[in-house]
Amino acid sequence: MSETALDMFIKQVRDSWGPLSSKLIDDCSSYLINILRGHPHDQLFADLRNERPEACELYRDPKEGFVLLAHTEAEGRYRSPHDHGKSWVIYGVLDGEMEMGTYVQVKNDDGSPYLVKRGSTIVQPGEIQVYLPGDIHDTRCLKGPAIQFRFTARDLRLETGMIRYVDVGGFWVPAG
Repeated sequence: MSETALDMFIKQVRDSWGPLSSKLIDDCSSYLINILRGHPHDQLFADLRNERPEACELYRDPKEGFVLLAHTEAEGRYRSPHDHGKSWVIYGVLDGEMEMGTYVQVKNDDGSPYLVKRGSTIVQPGEIQVYLPGDIHDTRCLKGPAIQFRFTARDLRLETGMIRYVDVGGFWVPAG
């Protein structure tokens, strides 16, 4: 039985795994790009394209805790600014086109925080976008349905330091 794209990705990430570093991000980024570009006929991709799951866990490492998910986003779907707490994430687009904006948090004269948008990147099939701990971003599906992979250093459902933002009078402020 031949090794699947997912098997190869998992093995490569496990072999490279360690503390957050530029090398780890570069390695994991290249592995995700390889899975997106190099295996168009892999059964995994056929299944994702046929089923178009809203969210599908593809792998969870029992020792290190990293997680690879696939998401299908409808055209126009917007996810408001958020960070990933102490975790880092790499998004990779398989199909469709995503716009990913970046933000910085600043403070009013009274000390209350709000976001200023730095810019945005269009992520097309075979491309990735990296966000490190504390980076704030949003996502919008420009051409869909889009299938994207989300590789995270840990299970984000357990990440209590995440911050989500809401629009209040034209300003993005921390929710709650």
